[in-house]
Amino acid sequence: MSRFVLDASIALAWCFPDENTTLAEQVAKMFTRGDSALAPSFWPHEILNALLAGEKRRRITQDLIDNFLKDLAVLPVGLVPSPADDVFTRVQALCREFSLTAYDAAYLGLAVDGGLPLATLHQDLIRACKKAGVDLLE
Repeated sequence: MSRFVLDASIALAWCFPDENTTLAEQVAKMFTRGDSALAPSFWPHEILNALLAGEKRRRITQDLIDNFLKDLAVLPVGLVPSPADDVFTRVQALCREFSLTAYDAAYLGLAVDGGLPLATLHQDLIRACKKAGVDLLE
């Protein structure tokens, strides 16, 4: 078993058929092998927000969202709290150093702190991981 940091972009690719990628499929298989993941505590909010936006755009239905969230809730994804002082100092520094959003910098910080590989589809975060020496699931 291994552990990794899971960006919301991977989980969302499982729900939106037009975004499914080989990497997202590979990560899904990792869970079936018993691997686990970490994500910032805002991860469920980020996912829900994207799903509701997809529903507004008629990309997915409420039934699909409900079923997807039930499946997602049973995955071994540990949510790591982000104290405000850490966000305002460390995450901000990562944002500035790597030109990232605060959300992506939080994923990067988790990977750095835990010495864990990161699974993402965001190109800016991929670039930042390479610069920071963080392994990527590919």
